Amino acid sequence: MENILDIIDSIASEKGLNRENVTEAIKTAFIQTAKRIINPTFAFEADVDGRTKQVKLRQVITVVADDAYELEGEKAGAYMSITAAKAIDDEAEVGDQLQMEHELETYGRSAFAALHREIEFHIQRLVENELYDKYKNKINTIVSGRVTRVDNDQNTTIEIDEIRAVLTMKNRIKGEKFKVGDVVSALVRRVNVDKVMGISMELSRTAPKFLEELLALEVPEIKDGIVVIEKCARIPGERAKIALYTNRPQIDPIGATVGVRGVRINSVSEELCGENIDCIEYSASPELFISRAMSPAIISAVNVSEEPNGEKKAIVTLPSDQKSKAIGKSGINIRLASMLTGYTIELKEQGESKAREEKKEGLSSLEALFGN
Repeated sequence: MENILDIIDSIASEKGLNRENVTEAIKTAFIQTAKRIINPTFAFEADVDGRTKQVKLRQVITVVADDAYELEGEKAGAYMSITAAKAIDDEAEVGDQLQMEHELETYGRSAFAALHREIEFHIQRLVENELYDKYKNKINTIVSGRVTRVDNDQNTTIEIDEIRAVLTMKNRIKGEKFKVGDVVSALVRRVNVDKVMGISMELSRTAPKFLEELLALEVPEIKDGIVVIEKCARIPGERAKIALYTNRPQIDPIGATVGVRGVRINSVSEELCGENIDCIEYSASPELFISRAMSPAIISAVNVSEEPNGEKKAIVTLPSDQKSKAIGKSGINIRLASMLTGYTIELKEQGESKAREEKKEGLSSLEALFGN
């Protein structure tokens, strides 16, 4: 094949690939074609001759003893007995490697057709590997693209640069509807490689990490690491709680995240279909952290314990008029607090124990009275 170096440069430039990687792909294509056309048991090597700009294809034959088992194996074509080797070169020894050049041109049009297919295949694999490495580094980051298709199950196909991304119904916020042409932002959950479909991405707008990344885009202090999101819990489209902290005493992590008149947090909330976002200050003390996580309810006391099976439990004592706030609409507040802290939370009204004791004493008095 003439001017192979020009072909390599052209492919590398057109596909945006590394020149050395393209060269290796071309050499692999020649070797695979030779195995397919000449003999699959032969061992081949390929090199690019910089002077002639051609690929040199060589069959490599290893010299072995006359009784070597390799001469009868599946790859017998890659070996030659010492007796046969000495017939070619009387100085041949066991372990030597003889080389025999082959030119695919001599094998006709079928060889060229096979080589063309092999080059296309290996270049395509190279492109996919480059794309995979590129987008694998984008996992857990936000990407944006234009909707190209919405199927009957409301699974949304989004075109992002060179690849196809899919936002399934389960990864969309409840009530969201997209149409072709809409620009959508979402979190990259995983990158998939399929032999038929190629590379695709799975997106999510419901993952807690999506909220974290949106906040990082909106709040410079979070992006710069001054304010850290320690934990995050979401019920997508309804409500979320984020635990924040900072090592700089002069910085208010809650105020920095919320912004002046709530402008920062409101901007993120709008992107999440009005999702209400509660910001609380993280504490290493589980009792204090749970108390803050139960906001807006005012908590009197928190007692934590760990079961033998590893389950963490917290008994939260609070005034009776705070119980509805602690539970929240449809139990959303206590669920989020449990998700955020990692504790199973049980509510206990203040004075409940005392009332129970008084009831017990009253029953004992009645028993004593009727007993007499």
